[in-house]
Amino acid sequence: MNKTLTAIAMLLTASAAQAEDTITIEFAYPYSHLFDVTYEKILPKFKEQHPNIDVKMRATYESYEDGTNTILREAVAGTLPDVTMQGLNRQAILVEKGIAKPLEPFILKEEDFAKDGYHDAMLALGTFNDDIYGLPFSVSLPVGYYNMDVMAKAGITSMDQLPKTWDEVVEVCGKLHEAGVRNPMFWGWNITGNWFLQALMWSQDKATMEGNAIQISSAEGLKSFETMKNLFRGCDMQNIEWKAALASFSAGEIGMMFWSTSALGAVERAKGEFELKTNEFPGLEASGPKGLPAGGNAAMLVSTSEDPKVLNAAWKWLKFITSGEGAADVARTTGYMPPNKAANEVILADFYKQNPNKETAVRQLPLLRDWQAYPGDNGLAITQVIYDGIEGIVTGEYEDMGELQQELSEEVEDLLPSGS
Repeated sequence: MNKTLTAIAMLLTASAAQAEDTITIEFAYPYSHLFDVTYEKILPKFKEQHPNIDVKMRATYESYEDGTNTILREAVAGTLPDVTMQGLNRQAILVEKGIAKPLEPFILKEEDFAKDGYHDAMLALGTFNDDIYGLPFSVSLPVGYYNMDVMAKAGITSMDQLPKTWDEVVEVCGKLHEAGVRNPMFWGWNITGNWFLQALMWSQDKATMEGNAIQISSAEGLKSFETMKNLFRGCDMQNIEWKAALASFSAGEIGMMFWSTSALGAVERAKGEFELKTNEFPGLEASGPKGLPAGGNAAMLVSTSEDPKVLNAAWKWLKFITSGEGAADVARTTGYMPPNKAANEVILADFYKQNPNKETAVRQLPLLRDWQAYPGDNGLAITQVIYDGIEGIVTGEYEDMGELQQELSEEVEDLLPSGS
């Protein structure tokens, strides 16, 4: 697919542009299955406005962690792209290591930057030490996906009957099992950055990190682990990767799937002939979650070029994809919400009314909380430690959640910066 995207960009180069005037920049982004279709929409529009800039697509990152690891390796090898898409929670490490370049010099040259939809709340997501290093491209929140044809087997035929708490989800799983549904639910524990653990923590209005101190040893942490165990056991959930879950849900085999709204476009394109509904993420109480972590990614300039023309071309691409039509195509092709104000309020004024499944995340915006990264050089290692622990709950390796909580807390604390 990346070859197709690059081909589109190359073929759309205006005939009037001379080869010697053409500037090529390199771009890398995550999740091919989500964003390939987005960039297929964006590239022709960009080429129409900038015929002398070619965008060469690199191999896509498998995940945000893979994207960060790749950039860290490429920084050492001297093979960085010009622009990279990084998870909102992975920007800080590239700033701390001096890999990401500040965007202020480019922004100051823009006459109508604010009018292009870059409001303060959006810019804050990519601001570090009072400098802007990333322009957010997409924002997501966790939601529930429901195959209403399967849900009818549990007696659920309308939106107001959908489960509002995780205990209710387990009850529905029991009814679906009785109706012969072998795998009634998939819950996205394995989504990038321990996102669903943070969702359970924020649901209780508790941050996973406070400064350099991990909070999973708290009462809220134990409740989060116990909730996961109850879901996995009560729904007899299979230990499958996201792509396998998507295929199973699309084939009509899973009744409930809890995942990021970002995948909605992919789900809609892949699903079979059944009625699909999305709804708010269930909570630990009937009143719903008290907060939810904001997922998504931001565009960062990491070019090592010293050529002003290359840097300017990279900036033009970075700005185009995060503003106006570029940002609006995020909503049109995925389930992400563009954080750009102009895209949401002007270009997409009627879009959400016409696409109610994509409006679910918008209704949850008041719950928006930080998607936290683990501080220090071992942040990615901590992510893996917690991932392995949660997988142990899924597989049945861990049954005592208090014991697991203590084990994970001790392992994570050993990896955090000293003085935490």
